[in-house]
Amino acid sequence: MKIERTAIIGAGSWGTALAWLWGKDGRQISLWGNDAGRVERMLETGENTDYIPGLKLPDSVKITHELRDCADADLVILVTPSTALRPIAMRLRGALNNHRAVFLSCIKGIEHGTGMRMSEVTAEIFPEHRVAVLSGPNLAAEVVRNLPTATVIACQDPECAAELQSFLGSSRFRIYTNNDVTSVELGGALKNVFAIAAGASDGLGLGDNTKAALVTRSLAELIRLGTAMGGNFRTFYGLSGVGDLIATCFSKHSRNRRVGEYLGRGQTIEQITSAMQMVAEGIPTTKGAYACARRLNIDTPITNEVYALLYEGKTPAQAMHDLLERDQKAEQL
Repeated sequence: MKIERTAIIGAGSWGTALAWLWGKDGRQISLWGNDAGRVERMLETGENTDYIPGLKLPDSVKITHELRDCADADLVILVTPSTALRPIAMRLRGALNNHRAVFLSCIKGIEHGTGMRMSEVTAEIFPEHRVAVLSGPNLAAEVVRNLPTATVIACQDPECAAELQSFLGSSRFRIYTNNDVTSVELGGALKNVFAIAAGASDGLGLGDNTKAALVTRSLAELIRLGTAMGGNFRTFYGLSGVGDLIATCFSKHSRNRRVGEYLGRGQTIEQITSAMQMVAEGIPTTKGAYACARRLNIDTPITNEVYALLYEGKTPAQAMHDLLERDQKAEQL
C-alpha cells in the first residue's frame, strides 16, 4: 500500500487532533469539515477555535468544505459523529475517485436501528475497499500536547494493519495491531455508556469506593454484552477495552463523563446538550446498546439505568438506588 494523500473526514476535536498529529511531519492531509462557517474560520486562523483553540495546524494540512478535495485520497480517515457517518459516507461515495483507497474508522459508536458498528456501515457503503478501525484511550486534549499515547489498529487484513501501523505510528503515538475488529470497535463504543454512569457518580459525590465498584462492574457488563455481540473477551482486557474504559471514566477531558457529572448535579440532558459544542457519543450509543441488549436478552443493569437517565427522565439518585437494591449475588468475571 502506497499512501501519498490522506483525507480526514470530520473536523471536530478528534479529527483536528489527528490532522495535527499526522500533518506535523509533513504528510499531505486534506481535513474536511461539514460546517462551512467553521471551515471558513479555520482557513482564516489556521486553527479550530471551536474545539481546540490555540492549536496551529501545519501547512501540510489543507482545510476544506468540499468532498471533491478528498477524492484522490489513498487513506480515508473517518472521524464524523456516529449518527452522521452514513449520510456523509453516501456523499463521499459519489466523490471518491480512488478505488483502492483504504478506510480507517476512528468513530466510536453503534448505529441505532441497525445495531451496526461503524466499520460495518463503512463496508456496506464501500464494499470493495479495505476497512480498518482505530480505538484506544486517546483523549484529543492530551494527544495535541504530544503526551505519550497508545492505541490499536484492527483490520481483518493483517498486512493492511501493519502498513497503517508503520505509516501512522510514532514514538509518542504507539500503535498496536489486532485482527479482532469486532471487539476493538465494541470496546470503544460501549465504554462511553459507562463513562456517563461514572460521571453521574462523580456528580452525586459518591466517592472513590463507589466509582471503583461501578467501573469494575461496568467492565463485566461490557464484556457480557460485547461477547454476545460477537466480540472476544480477551480483547476487552486490552487498550481498546479496559484501557479506554479507565481513561473515559476518570479523565477530566472526557465529554461523556462530563455529561454524567452534570446529570448528577441536577441538570437535564436537554440543558447539557444545548450547552455542548462537542458530540458526546455515549448519548446515542446508549440507545443502540440498550436495543442490542434487549434483542440478545443480555442482563445490562448499568446500561439500563443510563438509558433511563437519558431517555426516561429518571433521576441519578433513583438510578443509583435501583442499582444498589438489586439482589446480591456471587461475583462473576
